[in-house]
Amino acid sequence: MFRFFAALLFCLTAGSLAHADRPLTVFAASSLSEAMDQIGHAFGNETGTEIVFSFAGTGTLARQIQAGAPADMFVAADSDWMDYLVEDGAVQSETIKVIASNSLVLIGPKDASPNDLTSEAILAVLDSARLAIADPETVPAGRYGKVALEHLKLWSDVETRLAPMENVRVALASVARGDTPLGLVYATDAAIEPNVSVVAEIPTDSHPKIEYPAALTDVSSHPQSDAFLTYLTGTKAQNILRSLGFVADKG
Repeated sequence: MFRFFAALLFCLTAGSLAHADRPLTVFAASSLSEAMDQIGHAFGNETGTEIVFSFAGTGTLARQIQAGAPADMFVAADSDWMDYLVEDGAVQSETIKVIASNSLVLIGPKDASPNDLTSEAILAVLDSARLAIADPETVPAGRYGKVALEHLKLWSDVETRLAPMENVRVALASVARGDTPLGLVYATDAAIEPNVSVVAEIPTDSHPKIEYPAALTDVSSHPQSDAFLTYLTGTKAQNILRSLGFVADKG
């Protein structure tokens, strides 16, 4: 009997240690790459926690989590995909916190001149080329962009001139490489890419507020999951977000 309880205790202890030693896994929207890397590094230095990030389009990550991907936390670029996972039971709704917000800009190549937000001005720059945008059907940046273009009475003129991309960073890279003369991206993306220029700012009242909600997944079990989620709305993390152009948002 003693050997049975000793073996049981050993198994439980070993399992707990292995569990605590594994990395904290965070799935986050691609537009948060630099911010989350810096925040994760700061949190890791303070707590000794190893964090592994997976960055991609919010819709791609949401579907992976829905399919059972072993993520402890999800940080989305809009509330729609977070709500989708809440309805599916894949995230813990009571843990949702909005950590930041963003804005949209129209970008061109480095040193490009400012551009008016009119069909004539945009089509003149595009000529026979296309406007890079995150996929409006699945990617938050593209969804926000479509709503903004509709509000500005531009959608009907540019709809057939779009180059939909798998996420906003691919759209950013397309303009930076010179593959497309214009792109619609987040302001924070434009700020970190030296080979593009902001040619127009998209009015914030032309689309829903761009928010980044974070939540623990239904399979989250890392001992530092709660602490890191709380850290995202703390002073250090919020300062990092501000330094990269996000509108920090304690929530």
